[in-house]
Amino acid sequence: MSLYYLQKLIFHLNRNEHVRQRYEKDFEELIADYPLNEDERKALREPDIGLLYVMGVNGQLLMHYAALRGYEWDEYLQAMRDGVERHGPVRSGLYAMTET
Repeated sequence: MSLYYLQKLIFHLNRNEHVRQRYEKDFEELIADYPLNEDERKALREPDIGLLYVMGVNGQLLMHYAALRGYEWDEYLQAMRDGVERHGPVRSGLYAMTET
């Protein structure tokens, strides 16, 4: 998994107008510029906010991406809960879920 590049792409979408224009023009061409695996690309395309969360994408980045993709706040929160239920605990990153 390439969490760093996944988050970097989302960060650029959130902050860089040129990247946002590329997103609107040709999303596939944009994501081809980042070394992502097929699961990450699929989660971005759908978008599967819950899976992105479980993969470890930082919530501060993810909430802006979710808004870009049309999620309302409560839908975004539910998508993260659904992601944990569907895909298991957060695998890495700041929100990694560990058992004690």
